[in-house]
Amino acid sequence: MDYGMLLLGVVVLVAVVALGSSATDRRLARVDRRLARVETKLDAIAAKLGVAVEEPGLDEVVALVREGRKIQAIKVYRERTGAGLKDAKDAVERLG
Repeated sequence: MDYGMLLLGVVVLVAVVALGSSATDRRLARVDRRLARVETKLDAIAAKLGVAVEEPGLDEVVALVREGRKIQAIKVYRERTGAGLKDAKDAVERLG
């Protein structure tokens, strides 16, 4: 077997995998943006109605926020929920 053909096959395979993963990344990014818009709208509705929304099972985070320890609260929130830094910061600010 010719090594050139083998190399060409590997390159084509890598290109196909890269294209497939970039399409998936774009789809996930689009879903993340839509979810962020929905959450923003829900937060606005809750604020307009005067409804305080506390995240379930985050008593420690709420306690840290009340103590003024926002950075620690963000860390704990991220550990408990798996949220990203921006989402955790936004959630902690909503609690405070």
